[in-house]
Amino acid sequence: MNIISNFSPNFSKKSRKKNNINFVILHYTGMQSEIESLNRLKNPKSKVSCHYLINRKGNIIQLVEDQKIAWHAGKSKWKKFNNLNLNSVGIELVNKGHQFGYESFTKKQLKSLILLCKRLKKKYKIKPENFLGHSDIAPLRKIDPGEKFPWRKLEKYQIGKWYKKNHKILKYDKNNMRILFFKNLKKIGYRYFNIFKRTKVDHKIVKSFQRHFLPKSITGEIDKKTFEISQILAN
Repeated sequence: MNIISNFSPNFSKKSRKKNNINFVILHYTGMQSEIESLNRLKNPKSKVSCHYLINRKGNIIQLVEDQKIAWHAGKSKWKKFNNLNLNSVGIELVNKGHQFGYESFTKKQLKSLILLCKRLKKKYKIKPENFLGHSDIAPLRKIDPGEKFPWRKLEKYQIGKWYKKNHKILKYDKNNMRILFFKNLKKIGYRYFNIFKRTKVDHKIVKSFQRHFLPKSITGEIDKKTFEISQILAN
């Protein structure tokens, strides 16, 4: 696997230990071109970066060394972790994103991503379920890598978590479905919601979950299918 070095000055100067790297966070660049994306990730004024960028041709570019803290996750939470920058490797996939014409990820891009993720997984002993999207850890702010990202395909390589359809679904009370759903999400790792109280962010949290696990039906509503998937993943 060939990795091109093109380093960014945007990282925290303090290094971290190998066992502090617990996650891989996947993003899309959301800009009109690869050049524009690289310029932003290397511009000191932007204060953003990532460890790796994978372009449409499948070339892997390293911008920050693994042991350094890149600035890719921003304000974020997952399970007991706050500020996922501290504990993750950030990978950006070149894609115009929802603002400029969201594209499917290329076969070459995904092939390189799988190779890189397998390498990181082995090197840092990262659990399969700790490969996450930016929208999973920052659901109120972010929607990348988006509904075209093939989480289901990656699970075959033990990258990310997916659900098994033949799992026995427990009966549920429709009146308590919201509470049960958010209890499931808390077990899975999602944050930024109140289990027992409806809030204006509920819709965004549900959409974030659907974007990852039910990409053809991003409604923001807790329907039967959405609930069942949460139940499978939480048990």
